[in-house]
Amino acid sequence: MNTKKSIIFRMTSLLLALVAGTALLSGCVGSTPGPTTPPTASGGPRYGGTVVVGIQQEPGHLNPFLAQAAGDREILFNVFEGLYKSDASGTMQPALAESFSMTPDAMSYTFVLRGGVRFHNDKELTAEDVVYSFEQAMADDSIVTGLEGIASVIASDSRTIVVRLTAPDVELLPFMGCPIVPAGSEDLDTNPIGTGPFRFESYEIGQQVVLTRNPDYWVSGRPYLDRVEFRISADTDAAFLELKAGSIDIFPYLSFERAGEIADRYEAREDIKNMVQLLALNNSRAPYDDIRVRKAMNLAIDRQGLLDLTNEGYGTKLSSAMSPAMGVYHNPDLDGRFDQDLETARTLLDEAGYPDGFETTITVPSNYGYHVNTAVVLADQLKAVGIRATIEQVDWGTWLEVVYKGRDYDTTVIALTSEFTPKDVMSRYVSDAGGNFLNYASQAYDTLFAQIQPLTDPQERIDGYKQLQAILSDDAASVFLQDPVTMVAVSKQIGGYETYKIYAQDLAGVYRLD
Repeated sequence: MNTKKSIIFRMTSLLLALVAGTALLSGCVGSTPGPTTPPTASGGPRYGGTVVVGIQQEPGHLNPFLAQAAGDREILFNVFEGLYKSDASGTMQPALAESFSMTPDAMSYTFVLRGGVRFHNDKELTAEDVVYSFEQAMADDSIVTGLEGIASVIASDSRTIVVRLTAPDVELLPFMGCPIVPAGSEDLDTNPIGTGPFRFESYEIGQQVVLTRNPDYWVSGRPYLDRVEFRISADTDAAFLELKAGSIDIFPYLSFERAGEIADRYEAREDIKNMVQLLALNNSRAPYDDIRVRKAMNLAIDRQGLLDLTNEGYGTKLSSAMSPAMGVYHNPDLDGRFDQDLETARTLLDEAGYPDGFETTITVPSNYGYHVNTAVVLADQLKAVGIRATIEQVDWGTWLEVVYKGRDYDTTVIALTSEFTPKDVMSRYVSDAGGNFLNYASQAYDTLFAQIQPLTDPQERIDGYKQLQAILSDDAASVFLQDPVTMVAVSKQIGGYETYKIYAQDLAGVYRLD
């Protein structure tokens, strides 16, 4: 590796490490996650058994190129893998690729595939499969993000893939979790085939998704479990009844106030992710097309009071579209910018032509009790400035179709997740972004976002992303509420479970103790 290339690569590694908040990537090759040898017969994790994970939503898609919901992806994390994948700390680790290199101008990446990897249908992984998968991920109907700057994906031989870009991009690696499927795969929604630690077995609507152990998994010694069941509960209350009965082993949505009720059987672990809960405002619909109304909404909310009432005070208040979990990219200058100020909120509403407030609807997915509770608190707080909010609960499928895809709503409460990179966090607010269900439009924002992408200087990128957050704040694009701290209930009969900084349930290292 020549000197110039080495300097650029070390800079890129540093940037990726800052994004992940952990150790540097080592040269061009990272370490393989997981054990390299099977566990010993005594004292180590045991093989066999079933673990039940409680989930709150019906899977929308098992096809990884169509799965929009974070809840779908937490299941599919165990079935599909990309060239690289995130570990629990947020660091991108080699997966189906054993190494990568980048040209000095950050215009081209070369990936070398790991040998001996087989799909769940026993087909051996080749570069042809990677090229096919990227074609599917970049198709018009795909929801996979972060690949827009790719000009071509070429197989230079059976184990080498070259990704060429339209502009320099030092944040490409976090998007190389793009799922790899066998070339020519059809009906992935009913027959999802990947390379992950578990194979898809069955899906019963309203009941469960069942995965079984992949005996040919490329990580030696993993997984430990024979079977994983993602059990679907109608809502949080129904899931909690199953927890009390001991019929669920892992539940990622435990409320703080109820954790003590199951302390005899479960360990309650704090789960902090790169997540932004917001009261999303439809910027293209009156009255939210008026910046004064959007600012008034922000100033009417008591964020700490919200945390106190919904999560016993746990969580991080936000005035920005980016969580402090993103480290140096978060703009702390915006903290507290929208602390509650009812007098100013009323003045802004008066100036906008709403001296007596107005009526609005908060549409919220009924299966997420936390978002429903948030909506209830927000509706009560908004009364203080004359805004009368009606809460409309809808099922998850309706929310995706009507609110997210159709953008037919006034306001909604939801939490936004992203890859552990600032590009993915901020890209959804670009005017023509498919995920911009807020209908936010700003030429200044679009221009700056485009200008940041070719930059290779880390500080310039940091400064640029901070400026993007400031633009969103200046425009009061929506009411950013908090990065919630959630609780995961983990059975005391389970070992090896890790919480992730991204939205994932990784069952490869989980084992039973009983």
